Amino acid sequence: MNAYNLVVLDMAGTTVADGGLVERAFASAAGRLGVEPGSAEHATMLDYVRATMGESKISVFRHLFGDETKAQRANAAFEEAYGELVDGGLIAPIPGARTAVEQLQSEGRTVVLTTGFARVTQDAILDALGWRDLVALTLCPADAGGRGRPYPDMVLSAFLRTGAVDSVRDMAVAGDTSYDMLGGVRSGAGVVAGVLTGAHDTGALTAAGATHVIDSIAQLPGLITELESRR
Repeated sequence: MNAYNLVVLDMAGTTVADGGLVERAFASAAGRLGVEPGSAEHATMLDYVRATMGESKISVFRHLFGDETKAQRANAAFEEAYGELVDGGLIAPIPGARTAVEQLQSEGRTVVLTTGFARVTQDAILDALGWRDLVALTLCPADAGGRGRPYPDMVLSAFLRTGAVDSVRDMAVAGDTSYDMLGGVRSGAGVVAGVLTGAHDTGALTAAGATHVIDSIAQLPGLITELESRR
């Protein structure tokens, strides 16, 4: 039996390369709420968006705009803009990501894909990549109580819904941001792997609790096999 039979993976920056679409979609959303591109306010907001990559997007907009109505408007505009960019073909899998997922599944592991985006955007990404049937379960914040990362809710929902493992220590979590790492650590996962294909560097990932840092998700199956051999 494998030890780490449940593997929970982030999407954008980890298994999916979006080429800075988050920033482009944010600029569009902020513009609709009267934040002028190039202004000091826009620059400050963009810095916050970059620093909180991986967090639930509605949480980011609540912080930026304060007012719930404005936050909801901004979030809706962001999701619409991001979806249009995805539909325009401006998204691709991280090299080796699909192969890694398929390898993990061929070894008898359950793989779950998670995101900080809304369900409509997550589905648009899955459709654009032809990944609708790649894994049995995909989760967005709304599927796990609405809080999103850095809360562990999506990882724990994967644990409860799949029944793939008996202990949270037998889960492996991977992501490209400090928020992914925090969510993994708080879930109790035995492996919390940071990847260097997205928003945050080794220092940020390690500081947030990464147990391991790898160059790419393509290296995750090998890392898990190696760790299991030591147990």
